Amino acid sequence: MMVTQDPLKPTTLLRLLLPLFAGWLAWATPAARAAEPPLAPLAPLVLAIHPYLPESEIQTRFGPFAQYLARELGRPVSIRVGGNYEQHNAAIGKDQVDIAFLGPVPYLRVVRQFGPKPLLARLEVDGKSSLFGVIAVRKESALQNLAALKDARLAFGDAESTMSHIVPRYLLIKAGIPQGAPARHKFLGSHKNVALAVLAGDYDAGALKKDVFDEFEAKGLRALAVTPGVPDHVFVARANLPRGDIERIHQAMLRLKDQPGGVALLDKIQKGLTALGPVNEGDFTELRGMVRTVEAATR
Repeated sequence: MMVTQDPLKPTTLLRLLLPLFAGWLAWATPAARAAEPPLAPLAPLVLAIHPYLPESEIQTRFGPFAQYLARELGRPVSIRVGGNYEQHNAAIGKDQVDIAFLGPVPYLRVVRQFGPKPLLARLEVDGKSSLFGVIAVRKESALQNLAALKDARLAFGDAESTMSHIVPRYLLIKAGIPQGAPARHKFLGSHKNVALAVLAGDYDAGALKKDVFDEFEAKGLRALAVTPGVPDHVFVARANLPRGDIERIHQAMLRLKDQPGGVALLDKIQKGLTALGPVNEGDFTELRGMVRTVEAATR
């Protein structure tokens, strides 16, 4: 004869469950939760900026922007200024920084050497997304055209700079100057160094971006030539940053102009900066041709 086992009586089941319930209550109390180790804070995202201005000035200009991104992303954002353009480009190419700001020519160099980097946004100044440069002389200079620079003392900024070297050099090649630069030319490291050296009379002419020229024009500079427009400076992300993070950063940049205080924050980065706008790889086609012309002439 088969004997079936009686199911557990309710009182028996309750006695079995009470210790488990008591343990859960102990874990759920504030004291128990306080004893748990806190979650580790998220590491700061690194925002890298190329050294187109003195580091202290870059920190002042981009500090509020880094704080804005930190609020939008819910994690700290720290600024790192590259020691020079080459170091900055290498850090981006090797995915050693999370977000980077760089000129259009350095962007092309990074992509060519290291592969694609996610484009986040590009600068829009006074509603325009093109960057312009100036070859400048002192107001009293007798130089009146680019061809006259053949035997002049010419100042460039950095060799990798879009508007203090590559595009102005393209103009000089088109003006018939061998290799796009006279024999007596020198790289001074930054746009402001170029402006100050020309004003001081150390050089007859110099290449610099237009917004820096505008800053020094009233102090005695004159534009000998203005470059054609190319895509303005861009923000990129490291290639192995999670796609969700890239999209959040991208959207935070695009909506900045519509945020309270957003326009003032943008103007602090650069005078007249009105938005961070969309950008795609096709925007760089014409500039790639200029770069190829300069590289062919200087080999």
